[in-house]
Amino acid sequence: MNEIQNGLLTLLPPKRKVTPSGWTSFNAPCCIQNGNTKDTRQRGGVLINPTGGFQYHCFNCNFKAGWSPGKLLSNNTKNLFKWLGLNDTDISKLGLVALKLKDNQPISKKELVLTLEERRLPEDTLPLIDWINHGATDIEIPKIVEYIINRGMTLDDYPWHWCPSAGFRDRVILPFYNNGKIVGWTGRKIIEGKPKYLTDAQPGYVFNLDNQQNNRAFVIVVEGQFDAIAVDGVAIMHNEPNQTQCARINALGKQVIVVPDRDKPGTKIIKSAIDNGWGVSFPPWNNVKDVADAMLKYGKLYTLFTILHYRETNEIKIQLLNKKLQAIYE
Repeated sequence: MNEIQNGLLTLLPPKRKVTPSGWTSFNAPCCIQNGNTKDTRQRGGVLINPTGGFQYHCFNCNFKAGWSPGKLLSNNTKNLFKWLGLNDTDISKLGLVALKLKDNQPISKKELVLTLEERRLPEDTLPLIDWINHGATDIEIPKIVEYIINRGMTLDDYPWHWCPSAGFRDRVILPFYNNGKIVGWTGRKIIEGKPKYLTDAQPGYVFNLDNQQNNRAFVIVVEGQFDAIAVDGVAIMHNEPNQTQCARINALGKQVIVVPDRDKPGTKIIKSAIDNGWGVSFPPWNNVKDVADAMLKYGKLYTLFTILHYRETNEIKIQLLNKKLQAIYE
């Protein structure tokens, strides 16, 4: 039994009983807090899980709380501890215990298994720097370089590629890497026209995952590849990650910060953040569509600072802020 389970059991009132199914029943402290009459019929119940967590359910006001290793303490769980008589300082200490247990959780090998086949880039595609170093005279190459610079980036920020073939000459090509191997690519058009992107991507792939260093405490999750490059984060390349992408991001063992795009579809990723217990950042950027735009306007250092500073981990606050964004974009 861990420290959080022990802490809960020591707070339970002396007047309690254990049911045949393993629940410990006692007078629920939550009813009066939720606007109901005081419970005198032992309708609050705690079930200690053998996996290391617990569940709490009030069969009067229907208040629920709980915790399991690998998770942080939710607001409901903190309130339960408070209503049982624990002070704020000791609740914070239990929060640190939960964080430590989360960091020490072993990563399931199943989460890490993802078979991605190697893919070929479009024919004749080479690194952009190779075209430049070999003195290529194609008039599109300076335009590709100019586009990258105008996005606030440099040739060192990513292994940019270029293809001289028809349909690709006006695109900068970004290879997708997984364990150092190319498993797909996207070609971004540098002038107006459709399609803006030509992409070969495999399900479950997370862009820039290879570059997430072990000594980093955070991983920043965004939608687009240029956004990920701008802040050394990862991109899901959609507005909603699939289960495999979520598992691969969680397997990094880092604190996750989602930065949604500033449009209506961008609010969809916030639901996935809530479902996964991720943080969400709502920086007060003006006239900015996404992270890449913010970096171009404010610079990389300030963009990163505001992402970290305006990170929100409280689920209720995230939901409220999400509703405000939805109202703006409707």
